[in-house]
Amino acid sequence: MTALSALAKRSLLPSLANDLLDTSSFFSPSVWDMNGDFFDLNLVPNVPSVNILENTKDFKIDMAAPGLEKKDFKVEVENGILTISAEKKEETKEEKENYTRKEYSYNSFSRSLRLPDNCLPDKIDAKYEHGVLRLAIPKKEIIAHKPAKQIKIS
Repeated sequence: MTALSALAKRSLLPSLANDLLDTSSFFSPSVWDMNGDFFDLNLVPNVPSVNILENTKDFKIDMAAPGLEKKDFKVEVENGILTISAEKKEETKEEKENYTRKEYSYNSFSRSLRLPDNCLPDKIDAKYEHGVLRLAIPKKEIIAHKPAKQIKIS
């Protein structure tokens, strides 16, 4: 074994390990930043944004999801987690004398939000109108705290 081949064998493993474990490039902003080019390539599913408004009586959540229908949505609450998901499947078929063309389209998303302790998940109201899913989550009635009572020690 020549010195050059021994050097090549010794440096191969550290180089491979360095490439795999190089956190400086793995965590680079161009890969993980939501405004970076990586997310502009449509490699990440399009999850609709939500607007959340809190007022004295309830929380209001609006999610813009045009092109869907009411039947495409599923809204669930489990263990204090609100999950909004939608799934839309479409199929078109065109038959002519010498060919048949079929096209399939499948889109889905899922978005989960932790509900605050002061809401009533059993009373959530959901409506889908004009491309916007609107949820109203009522709040529990807040009981005013009584001031601490001093107990006299005898």
